[in-house]
Amino acid sequence: MTTLTTLRPRPRFGIGQHVFLVILTIAFLAPVAWAILSSFKPAAEIITDPLGFDPSSFSLGNYAAMFQDVPIATGFLNTGIVLVFKGAITLFFAPLAGFAFAKYEFIGKNVIFGAVLLTLMLPTIVLIIPLLLEMKEFGWVSTYQALVLPGSIDAFAIFWMRQVITSVPDELLDAARVDGCSEFGIFWRIVLPVIRPGIAGIAVLTVMNIYNGFVWPVVIATGENMQTLQVVLSTLAQNITGNKIGADFATVWGELLAASTIALVPLLVIFILLQRHFINGILAGSVKG
Repeated sequence: MTTLTTLRPRPRFGIGQHVFLVILTIAFLAPVAWAILSSFKPAAEIITDPLGFDPSSFSLGNYAAMFQDVPIATGFLNTGIVLVFKGAITLFFAPLAGFAFAKYEFIGKNVIFGAVLLTLMLPTIVLIIPLLLEMKEFGWVSTYQALVLPGSIDAFAIFWMRQVITSVPDELLDAARVDGCSEFGIFWRIVLPVIRPGIAGIAVLTVMNIYNGFVWPVVIATGENMQTLQVVLSTLAQNITGNKIGADFATVWGELLAASTIALVPLLVIFILLQRHFINGILAGSVKG
């Protein structure tokens, strides 16, 4: 006797749920929209009429003044250099480590992997002093080496890659070995093409973490010429008041909003362009190992 199973339709959001999501979206986006619009207002209007926006008063004065008072170009340059080199190290070595933990058996494997995961529980502030002393011994204080190397092989990235690579069939790797492929060749030619969504996901997270990094750069970058973007933004008010005699509160806020808007644009563009890959990477990284 044949039984027919009916597929249940996907649950749909009701009107109340849609309204809730719209309100939640507005609540998240309203401060960002306010900051962007206010950056194009004359500085005085930000204080006198904080919630209003008159298109006729549209001005680029905050941006022009900010570029004169703040070395934001230097911050972008340093952040870009750190992003390229640190991101490259992470995206090369983290998949290799994940491949080793996922597909090889060796003495102490679980202990080593547990130690890697244990580092995720350590607050960043605990590592600041030991890392700073180490950089001093190497003579790397306020250098690109100090900004790039510490933390470049992230424990979370290794964990993510291990979870993703676990889903790659062992039969596929064994077939490549039978054909005479080397172990690195298996990783490069077989594993990498399969785990591209997972790599895309961790790439987006890596870019965001490096771009928004603040604690370590503010400690190690003692010279103004080595400051990353987030460090420049943190000292923006002091830079403005230091370069302008009698700078008022409104001027500081106007230039601060202009700098924050410019800093927001790259991350926003990256996330919009890579949103699909990021979601696919999240799903790829959710495989149980």
